[in-house]
Amino acid sequence: MRILDDTDAGQTGAETAVAGLFAARYPELVRLAGLLGADDPEDIAQEAFARLLRCYGSLRDADAALAYVRATVCNLTRNRRRHLRVVRLRTPAERPVDAESSEQAALLREEQREVIAALAALPARRREAIVLRYWLGLSEAEIAAAMGISAGTVKSQVSRGLAALGQALEEGR
Repeated sequence: MRILDDTDAGQTGAETAVAGLFAARYPELVRLAGLLGADDPEDIAQEAFARLLRCYGSLRDADAALAYVRATVCNLTRNRRRHLRVVRLRTPAERPVDAESSEQAALLREEQREVIAALAALPARRREAIVLRYWLGLSEAEIAAAMGISAGTVKSQVSRGLAALGQALEEGR
């Protein structure tokens, strides 16, 4: 996708709308992809906006664009993690495990590392539900739309995820 700005006279309405959404929400969606476990969160967020631009004209409501991009980030992250899991299963055991950089370790406090580790240990659906609820502050209906599940399932995933997080953090102390 080419870089867009307000001075581009050849811009279509879809490009203008997506460029505005990109400028306002790109960092948030990169962080969302990262919290959901993407190894390449910038690429995931960019791909989500590229897909939005391709289908922008077919959206029922222009206000649905943010929800569409959030759902796309969730789906792309989930698909990428599945792909990587298969690749890792087929990779020989001699492959060295990627170590956390010393810069990352220095920046994160011990409590943050514990929470992030406990969050990473959760099943993908529970992790997604918790991140969408407590990091983005989405309602149950918005989370259900983003994840493609019912509101009741969102409630149970969040509840079970919080219980598992609490238990993991208590065991770590």
